[in-house]
Amino acid sequence: MKLITRIEQWPIAGSFSISRGSKTEAVVVMVELSRDGMTGRGECVPYARYGETPEDTLKAIGQWTSEPLSRELLNARMAPGAARNALDCALWDLEAKTAGRRVWDFTGDYAPQPLTTAYTISLGTPQGMAKATAAAAHRPLLKVKLGGEGDAERIAAVRHVAPHARLIVDANEAWTETDLERNLEACADAGVTLVEQPLPAGRDEALGKIRRAIPVCADESVHATASLERLQGRYDAINIKLDKTGGLTEALAMRAEAKRLGFEIMVGCMVATSLSMAPATLVAQGAAVVDLDGPLLLAKDREHGLRYEESVVYPPDPMLWG
Repeated sequence: MKLITRIEQWPIAGSFSISRGSKTEAVVVMVELSRDGMTGRGECVPYARYGETPEDTLKAIGQWTSEPLSRELLNARMAPGAARNALDCALWDLEAKTAGRRVWDFTGDYAPQPLTTAYTISLGTPQGMAKATAAAAHRPLLKVKLGGEGDAERIAAVRHVAPHARLIVDANEAWTETDLERNLEACADAGVTLVEQPLPAGRDEALGKIRRAIPVCADESVHATASLERLQGRYDAINIKLDKTGGLTEALAMRAEAKRLGFEIMVGCMVATSLSMAPATLVAQGAAVVDLDGPLLLAKDREHGLRYEESVVYPPDPMLWG
């Protein structure tokens, strides 16, 4: 099997801002696995929050150049994370192409259906966020990035210009035990239906001690299946991202276990091209919240990218993946 990797930069339309900072491009790692004239592809986004860099990710993937490679061996020997995600998804794509079938023929799921995705409003001043929201207020689901001080004013400003949209909020670990209940109340007043990762991972005990008027979703606090049980009592939902789970294989297993434990399912993404989103559209079937708007935030998407009609995203074309 031939393995090719590379780092790619995809400019963002404007900038993308969360509580940890801003960026103007999406940096992804691309994997191509070729065998018997067929090529499978996968894409991942190394995330500094988890100690990942593009260069380290290339190195981790490169160890498989001279190793036998299968999904079973990969998931047994490699830790969850971006590097494993790209390889795992490339293996799924290669398997489908080799068999001349679609990926979902092997997962046991029905053929995927179109999904309504959230559209992200970046963190900024209340005035700046209101302006960005006004341009997207026609969308049915908006994900609002918050960042700590001034969040009550931010969410009120967003709601004022988008009175009919469903709102979810992502604080990206920016709140504290001191302002947790106050910010949750402000979100409740604005009609927010879900708050994602309000407290820092590992310091979220307070969530189990308060009455959660709004469902709270774990993101940075949850990675793969093994991290689920300790979240019970603190979170109502979990955000499954393939860059955290380490690929489609683990994401599907995690979805099943999360449902068994009673968690609502959210399926999210990093800012990346449609190649990153394509496997996630399978996991997102039946999810309570779908957040796969990464390509909509780019200045330009990959060739044969996913079809988006406003906020509706369609299953991948085989020329893209799967």
